[in-house]
Amino acid sequence: MRVNSNTRARTRAAVGLTVAALAAGATAGAGPATAQPKAAPAAAADCNAAYRIEQKLSTGTTWRMCWRYDGKAGLVLENISYQPKGEPKQIKVLNSARLGQIHVPYDDGKVEYDDLTGFDFAQGLMNLAPGECPGGTIRTVKVPDSWNEDPNVKGLCTTTRSRGHAYRMQGDTANKVFQTEGKDLLVYTVNQVGWYEYMTEWRFQDDGTITMNVGATGSLSWDDYDAGDGRGWPIGKGASAKATSHSHNAFWRLDFALDGSTKNKVEQYDSTVTAPTRGQRAPTTKTTRTKVTKELAGDSKAYRWWRMVSATGKNKDGHARSYEIVPGPTTRYPGRSYTKHDLYVTQYNKCELFASNNPGNCGAGAGKSVDKWVNGQALTHPVVWMNIGFHHIARDEDQQPMPVHWQGFSIAPRDVTAMNPLTPAELGWQNGHWRPRS
Repeated sequence: MRVNSNTRARTRAAVGLTVAALAAGATAGAGPATAQPKAAPAAAADCNAAYRIEQKLSTGTTWRMCWRYDGKAGLVLENISYQPKGEPKQIKVLNSARLGQIHVPYDDGKVEYDDLTGFDFAQGLMNLAPGECPGGTIRTVKVPDSWNEDPNVKGLCTTTRSRGHAYRMQGDTANKVFQTEGKDLLVYTVNQVGWYEYMTEWRFQDDGTITMNVGATGSLSWDDYDAGDGRGWPIGKGASAKATSHSHNAFWRLDFALDGSTKNKVEQYDSTVTAPTRGQRAPTTKTTRTKVTKELAGDSKAYRWWRMVSATGKNKDGHARSYEIVPGPTTRYPGRSYTKHDLYVTQYNKCELFASNNPGNCGAGAGKSVDKWVNGQALTHPVVWMNIGFHHIARDEDQQPMPVHWQGFSIAPRDVTAMNPLTPAELGWQNGHWRPRS
C-alpha cells in the first residue's frame, strides 16, 4: 500500500535515502554471501565480467546471461542462454527479459499507480544483507540518476537453490529408484515503493525452465486505514481501522531469440473435450493448432496454451525447438484496457517498453499502453507481454511485517532437447518407442 497524497512526496524522498534490508533469512539455504562492491559502467551486449552471470548447476546445466540496471525498469537480463549436459553448445533463449510495469489501482477509485514509470520503482533499489543471499554473491548496482549521494547499492543477489524433486522413477523392480533433486540459479533484487517492498525474482532451472515472480512485502500503510466507503477490510481490534483494498497488475516483457534468431513463430493450441459417444468408454479430446501471424491480445482459458517456436533450431530428434508459456494464478483486472487480457504479442519496436504509461514517443497515434500496439502488424520479431494480476484484500496477518504474496509465470522448454536434460546415463537409450532391453 501507499501513503496518501499528502505524505507521498516525503515517502519518495525516504526511499532514496533508505539503506535498510529485508529481514535476514528471507531466502532458504546455507552459507554466507560474498559482496563485490566495485561498480562498473553500463554493460554492452557482450558484457564484461562485472555484468556477466554464469552458473553451472550441480546437475550439469550451465546458465549464462548479462545484466544491467535500467532507470525505470530496474533489473534487466539480456542474452540469456543455457547449456544442458550432452549439448555441444549454449542454446540461446531470450534477447532480454524484464518487468514491463506494476499497475496498482485502489478499489475506492481515488488513486492508481504505475510503479515503474510513475513512482520511481528503480530508485528504490535496496541494499541486501549477506543473510538474504545465502551461498551466493551480492553485486553492486549503480542506480542511474540516483537520489542518493552514493548511487552504488549492494542490491543484486545471485545464488543457487534446491527446488526438491526434479523427477522420481522406480524401475521394473524395486531394486532401483531413479531420482534427483533439481537445482536453480536464483537472481533477484528488492525495490521499495512507498510502504511496499517488491522482490523481483528470476529462477533458472536445470531443466531449462525460467520462472519469473514478483513478491510484494513490507508494510501496510497506516495512512490507508480509512476505507470508510465500505470496501476496506478491518485491521486490528474492532472495525475502526480498515485497509483499502487494491490490485497489483504485474507485466513482464520478454524478447525471445531462440537459437539466436528473433524470427520466432507463435502458435496457440486449443483443445475441446467431447462427451463419449456410443461405443466409447471415455470422453475424447481434440487439440488444434493456430499459427499466430499477426499481433495478438490473448486470454488464458482451460485447455489453451501458447508456445514460441524457433525459426532456425532443431533438437537431436529433428523437432523444432520451442518454449511454452505457462501462466500462473491470476485475477484479471477489468478496469483498464491494457489489463483486460492475459497475454499480448506485439511486433518489436524499440520504444514500446512499458505496458502502461509508456514514456517513449512511439509515433503519432501509437498510444501509451500495450493494448494500443496490437494493431494488426505481421509478427516477424514477436515480443511477449504477460499480465498476472493479484487483488489484495488485506487481512490481520498482513501486519507486521507483511508476508510476501507472489505472482508470476514460467516459460518451459518444449523439444529444446531430445530427452530430459537431467536423464541419467543409464536411461539415455530410452528415447522414443520404449521397449524392454533384450
